[in-house]
Amino acid sequence: MTITVSTDGSALGNPNGPMGWAWADHEKNAGGKPGHDHDDHGYDAGGATNGTNQIGELCAVLEALRAHPGSEPLLIESDSQYAINCSTTWVKGWKRNGWKNSQKKPVKNVELIKAIDAEISRRPGPVKFKWVKGHAGNAGNELVDELARTYAGDCRSGARDGYLPIEGWQSLLHSEYARGTDVPPDVQLVLDGNADADSLRKPTFEQKSAQKPVQQSAHDAAGQSPADTASGGKQSLAELLAEPEGVPDLDFGDTGNADSSAVADSPHPSPVPSPNPNPSPSGLTVSGTLTFSPAPKTSPYFNGQPMPISGTITITGYVDGDGNLTITGVPFIRR
Repeated sequence: MTITVSTDGSALGNPNGPMGWAWADHEKNAGGKPGHDHDDHGYDAGGATNGTNQIGELCAVLEALRAHPGSEPLLIESDSQYAINCSTTWVKGWKRNGWKNSQKKPVKNVELIKAIDAEISRRPGPVKFKWVKGHAGNAGNELVDELARTYAGDCRSGARDGYLPIEGWQSLLHSEYARGTDVPPDVQLVLDGNADADSLRKPTFEQKSAQKPVQQSAHDAAGQSPADTASGGKQSLAELLAEPEGVPDLDFGDTGNADSSAVADSPHPSPVPSPNPNPSPSGLTVSGTLTFSPAPKTSPYFNGQPMPISGTITITGYVDGDGNLTITGVPFIRR
């Protein structure tokens, strides 16, 4: 039976905006079945404080391959021609040319591309890719797009640390977008050679099954498993799919950070405090105009109409005698 997985990468303000990546199974509750080396969560996502959606796309493909290492046929659906060509076509010429492009320059994102090639080569089952149009109503593509954008936004706000395969960190830090990257301490230990890259990976399904069961907390019983927290999944799949679009991310496609050499080589802030779960009226009211960034009109998907949005902001500061409080860059949490 063929395993079908959707993958996506996103950079909010590509290139070099907060970056996210995600993969998701099309079959529900497939964790533990042959070919699925992951839990029943059925998806994974990560990101970094900055990067490009090309790096995000490649991270998603690599992590999807590692989560599905079996002999079953694997079909990866992606809206990135770049990621598909890097994984199937262009890689052949780059390998022959010693990982140099037609201009005799090093291939960009080579660490990720080499890792993807190695995973495909060692996988017992065949791997195929299928291009799907992004933002066109494909359920799998819409889900991974939302997962990737959500993680990117959380990296921007500081709500979550960066989470990439080590090859993703290497590609990012060797790129022109390395400056200002927030690298978690455990990742830095691996980059410095003081820890093994396996220490950054989540336990496989088999490893989790071998662990002694722990007493389920009330929070877990309500549907939030430890795996949810580890993968950054604060919402269920259904909730993520139902979440309103709000302000679309600035994802201008693969051309935003296109490696012209790849085309030539082709064969022809602080963590946001958690809101009070049971808020009570304070007697205060707030008035004024909020400015959202990025503005809707900067997105290619803006249709000229005001966009409905619902959510909250958490602020900490000092109100002067006239009732004024200046806020700058406070994360907006969509409902």
